[in-house]
Amino acid sequence: MEVIDINSFALGGWSGSAGEAADLHSAINGRIVARLGKADLDFAAMRNFARERGGPALRAMTFHERAKMLKALALYLGERKDALYSISRHTGATLTDSKVDIDGGIGTTMVYAAKGRREMPDGHVYVDGAVEQLSRNGTFVGQHICVPLQGVAVHINAYNFPVWGMLEKLAPTLLAGVPAIVKPATATSYLTHACFAMMIESGLLPEGAVQLVCGSTGNLLDLLDCQDAVAFTGSAATALKLRSHPGLLEKSVRFTAEQDSLNASLLGPDAAPGSADFDCFIKEVVREITTKAGQKCTAIRRIIVQEASVDAVLEAITARLEKTVVGDPDVEGVRMGALVSNAQRADVLEKASRIASEARQVFGQDGKFSPVGEGAENGAFLPPMLYHCADPDGASAVHSVEAFGPVSTVMGYRDLAHGCAIMNRGGGSLVASLFTSDPETAREVALESAAWHGRLYVNNSQSMAESTGHGAPMPHMVHGGPGRAGGGEELGGVRGVLHYMQRTAIQGSPDILTGVTGQWLPGAKQIEAPSHPFTRRFGELQIGETITAGPRTVTLEDIEHFAEFTGDTFYAHMDEEAAKANPFFPGRVAHGYLLLSFAAGLFVQPDPGPVLANTGLTGLSFQKPVSPGDAISVALTVKRKTRRTADYGEVRWHVALSNQDGDKVAEYELHTMNAY
Repeated sequence: MEVIDINSFALGGWSGSAGEAADLHSAINGRIVARLGKADLDFAAMRNFARERGGPALRAMTFHERAKMLKALALYLGERKDALYSISRHTGATLTDSKVDIDGGIGTTMVYAAKGRREMPDGHVYVDGAVEQLSRNGTFVGQHICVPLQGVAVHINAYNFPVWGMLEKLAPTLLAGVPAIVKPATATSYLTHACFAMMIESGLLPEGAVQLVCGSTGNLLDLLDCQDAVAFTGSAATALKLRSHPGLLEKSVRFTAEQDSLNASLLGPDAAPGSADFDCFIKEVVREITTKAGQKCTAIRRIIVQEASVDAVLEAITARLEKTVVGDPDVEGVRMGALVSNAQRADVLEKASRIASEARQVFGQDGKFSPVGEGAENGAFLPPMLYHCADPDGASAVHSVEAFGPVSTVMGYRDLAHGCAIMNRGGGSLVASLFTSDPETAREVALESAAWHGRLYVNNSQSMAESTGHGAPMPHMVHGGPGRAGGGEELGGVRGVLHYMQRTAIQGSPDILTGVTGQWLPGAKQIEAPSHPFTRRFGELQIGETITAGPRTVTLEDIEHFAEFTGDTFYAHMDEEAAKANPFFPGRVAHGYLLLSFAAGLFVQPDPGPVLANTGLTGLSFQKPVSPGDAISVALTVKRKTRRTADYGEVRWHVALSNQDGDKVAEYELHTMNAY
């Protein structure tokens, strides 16, 4: 392939080189794959460009518009991923590895696009939690809201996932409405650069929404303040250096770190050799050792098994590793590629030697290793390396030294409590896995170890066919961990978006909060509709528009007919004496679902019109029983509107039922789809 010229993208354009370029080498054969141009970047101007151009443009869009932008971007990249695969091989990645990185990043972007449409409003303010009643009569209430930070997010990414690492941070950041400056790791920046160039070529992102720094970040961190955020992925040492930056500390700049950790996998006592769960465990362990040549922040470094199963585990893992062909990913049959560079290879060997001071090497560097492929002797290849630590309690290096490559250590435990204690000695990890079919074992491990791990992954023969894998962070779930893992929390669906937003408590009258949030609150002004709301199209309905209907008297005959018709003959509806004995009822009472049916009958408009479908209800609660002879009325209010397509949108209605005394008897939220 031709040598790739890499430059930064700043202030809306690609930077020119201002000095001698640095050569970047293929991990497969050592040949020059890219040249990194050195540019004099004005980081103050870049920060201002993001704040003054990118930020306002993104904040002018609603969450749904930003979600649509992300979906379009993911589809655009998905159509061009083959070109990224061809570049990715030079990072040492097999095609499977490349798909984990490239398809994983695109898939993460798609998930955030979907969550933005489904779980966030078609507006500019995200409501966090329920309304808090701050006064007796409800004239003064509170609500937490989240709005975008008005600065820039600085993303400092690791070398092992050049595409996923960028996109998994960009997706929640852009959905939040915050521009970003992306700083990829130099060693694999040519792949990040190629993906970033596609994003710019797409024309889908507003000017200033994204910028790229290939090379040093100069004084960028000195320029940040409380409206900015820094997200880092990489080593604990680099994270500490960044976290301790005086400017970040002085100005309380948000800092999130996702650090490499000594993740563990524990084989449950019930998963004996020869069982389906045992085989599942062995398969996953070997996959985590060899995928990306072990260069994953979530890879299994410590393999914890019952002492009686140690020999069987070592034998089973070794048998699989012996069949693993290492070399040029383009050679048929190759299952494991190279480390990212010879420098990284040397670092892994040095760390492995420290582990070897406490553990016996069972498989790996024995002088016979020879990777396959032309020029592979110049590549950064290592064989999988497996160790056995016979004394995990007396050891320290196996619990503190991470060889960031295909290196793992097996160690035995006496009982489950001992196994958990060994697992926790990693000092905090991104993920720990457990292989068991026993719910009680899973509960004990969770109670003993969840505090030390960002994610607990439990697998067995029942779930293995659909499980996502120990080493696969999913955008739906948080990715991070305590202690050594950095104390951060990325992804997690909307939780990941909120890292780039400010949570603020808004206090005031229901009318004020309705105006701020765009969602009607009980007690706020209600608007009398010019006609029945069900005859009005989505675009015509106003927040707060209300129809009231009733009263309708509930009779004993209604209750008995409903009981006979539905089969719901619960004693509170049918037996006066038994009902009176219940402290919640004055006697026989109406079915709650009878009241909902009567409410629908009161507010429905039967003719064909803009209401296309009733899609459900949420938040149903019954406040006061309704006795025979009571009369109920209903108020139906437009609470929230969400566009779904150009043809229709979702309307959420607040429904309140009250009796003849004005007491509320039931309340819920009705969902309908209305023609636009």
